[in-house]
Amino acid sequence: MRARIELFTRFDSTAQGEFQADRQVWEDLAVTRTDEAARQTLVRRGFALEYATLGWNVIGIVVLAVAAISARSVALAGFGLDSLIEIGASTVVIWELSGTGEDRQRHGLRLIGVGFTLLAVYLLVQSTWVLATGFRPHHSSLGIGWTAVTAAVMFVLATGKARTGTALDNPVLKTEGRVTLIDGLLAAAVLLGLLLNSLAGLWWADPAAGYVLVYYALREVKEIFFGEH
Repeated sequence: MRARIELFTRFDSTAQGEFQADRQVWEDLAVTRTDEAARQTLVRRGFALEYATLGWNVIGIVVLAVAAISARSVALAGFGLDSLIEIGASTVVIWELSGTGEDRQRHGLRLIGVGFTLLAVYLLVQSTWVLATGFRPHHSSLGIGWTAVTAAVMFVLATGKARTGTALDNPVLKTEGRVTLIDGLLAAAVLLGLLLNSLAGLWWADPAAGYVLVYYALREVKEIFFGEH
């Protein structure tokens, strides 16, 4: 009788151990599935943010071209070039989010770094040329309205990209979020220059603000190519 009891006890202990192991496996699977579902939600949000940025800047190139030509504004023409760079950066992130791997991320970061470099070079050349020639653009209501709205939109998108990139631990999305932030800062700088030129005749305000953004862009280039990720 005692042997039977011991045998039953061992069998019950073994069964309980197997049950606990199976339950742990199912719990781990549930957690994995939950984590993967959350990650896919974040990835979809990243795509949505990039497509919104892409669409806005495509429209912006057309609007800025019209405004720049009518006002003969170098600043507005330059902001159109910045929008083109932002389109390229958004395309890089969409490409990177479509795949996986550290090599893909590093390549994506380098491409964004090239975009930052082009932006810094452009701003440096444009600001210096405008200051040296004393070029005075005309008043542009369309340019003022578009840059004001664009600054607000870019700041919202940059915040969303920073949060989503941090949640995904995706350096490419976070870096491109800083590109979007620069786009918003540049819109604000162009807006300030247009307002000061229109209201007070201070034509040099915009190129002066451009130098500040040159410093910020070059700092990002240094972080991308020489920092640790």
